[in-house]
Amino acid sequence: MSEALKPAQIIASMIETGAAKTKIPAGQLLVRSGLAGALLGVATALAFAATAQTGIPLVGAIIFPVGFAMIVVLGLDLVTGSFALLPMAVMAGRATPKQMLTNWALTFVGNFIGSLMFAGLMWIVLTSAGHDSGGIVADKIRAAVAGRSAGYAALGIAGFVTAFVKAMLCNWLVCLGVTMGLASPSLAGKVIGCWLPIFTFFAQGFEHCVVNMSLFPLGLFLDAKATAAEFLLANELPVTLGNLAGGFLFTGLALYLAYQSGASVKSAQMSGALPTSA
Repeated sequence: MSEALKPAQIIASMIETGAAKTKIPAGQLLVRSGLAGALLGVATALAFAATAQTGIPLVGAIIFPVGFAMIVVLGLDLVTGSFALLPMAVMAGRATPKQMLTNWALTFVGNFIGSLMFAGLMWIVLTSAGHDSGGIVADKIRAAVAGRSAGYAALGIAGFVTAFVKAMLCNWLVCLGVTMGLASPSLAGKVIGCWLPIFTFFAQGFEHCVVNMSLFPLGLFLDAKATAAEFLLANELPVTLGNLAGGFLFTGLALYLAYQSGASVKSAQMSGALPTSA
């Protein structure tokens, strides 16, 4: 499309976006990341409901990116996207490692708070505040949580490695969703651009640490055959590390090395794609 930015301009925009994120006040960042975690929880619950109702997992995968699209359009914060954007800003000299780590920590906490709040609200909805089992949607959630926490834990190191690699592949695609969402200034372009990689990751059952922040507590509230320790140690820990590795190595670093130079930043600024200062 004629409105789409060129690749070097997209990468320069990613650097600017990463630098801008390090300057968000802590309170504002917590609210933005809390909302992002909750919206991703909404999309996850919707995807599980669609899969349970139709019996076709691909339907859930097609629907799931609606949450990510809202996050991109509203400019909210997911730690997984920041795993690619902020290292690019650091490599370009637009942010410091301390700023990056502080942002990651606050965004992770905010994502977890928002996700946990949504999980509690969704438990009330599914079970009528504890008066029933939650039906077929709750059954799907319980099975997924048990398989991807207690299931990984039962495999030992093989389970840890499996979760890590699935998370690497996941955040490669998620960060490509962020990248493609920046490729167009139009609402339709942003939604279409981010939809394709997000659908791809969800359809293949890859692991996303923020998705799991709402899904797994909800499963535990629904009495899934798993424990909080299994969730945190066999899933959330390796998945967060894998998301970090995939987002940084496969998207942030790879695209920075492929396109970024002082000349490309200057060109992007002169073209009007970027402001000349943060």
